Amino acid sequence: MIDAFDEFYRTYYSDRWPLLKTSLLGPILSLPFQKELKKPYFLNLASYLAVQSLGEIGNQDVLDLCAAPGGKTLVLASTLGKRGSIVANERSSARRYRLKRVLEEHLDADTLSRIRITGYDASRWGLYEQDRYDIILLDVPCSSERHLLEKPSHLKKWSVNRTRHLAQQAYAMALSALMALKIGGKLLYCTCALSPLENDGVVERVLQKKGEGVRLLSVELEDQRVVAEPTRFGVQILPDLSQGAGPLYIALLTKKTQ
Repeated sequence: MIDAFDEFYRTYYSDRWPLLKTSLLGPILSLPFQKELKKPYFLNLASYLAVQSLGEIGNQDVLDLCAAPGGKTLVLASTLGKRGSIVANERSSARRYRLKRVLEEHLDADTLSRIRITGYDASRWGLYEQDRYDIILLDVPCSSERHLLEKPSHLKKWSVNRTRHLAQQAYAMALSALMALKIGGKLLYCTCALSPLENDGVVERVLQKKGEGVRLLSVELEDQRVVAEPTRFGVQILPDLSQGAGPLYIALLTKKTQ
């Protein structure tokens, strides 16, 4: 299985793969984020930069569709206005419990009062709410190769079919998110996967499906410590070139019509 894993990623990353694979096992470039928090929260610098690319949240209504463990939600909350709101959704009960604990430990009561935690299926959200949110963050469940390499027991379960399944699931979630997004709103799609099937592959399918109804926006990341490598539809931060930050794929879309 490990040979199949290496062969799959070498197909996409070619001679770069050995060094990239080694960097995935190295230290993570973390940020002790503390803006408007009761205590610091350490998160991957790439994750922080992804949320920062959305700008100030202010009084907008935000949906974080796959919110656990909560680091990106904290960054969203740091610029939340008095009339803004965040729905932090996490379907897994165990991960939702962790999300709730993270938010309660780091945010003051006033900010918490503008955040609602839910536990619904992200791929079906758009069936029940349409044209509702100004911003949607969709950090989908993914192959998370960095974690696979850290745990051989998990790596043994890897297969090409698994990344295909995750890509299909992400595609369903992205379409659901677009239904819930207001016209003119922003959808930030991101994964910590290296598999192009789950990254550009998903965004390409969304663009083909929605046609003129959606448009890609440029992703602006301002930090000298990372290299935002352009892909067909977004950018990717990879740890071998970004001092351990990432991996993270980021694509930003706006909705033009329902």
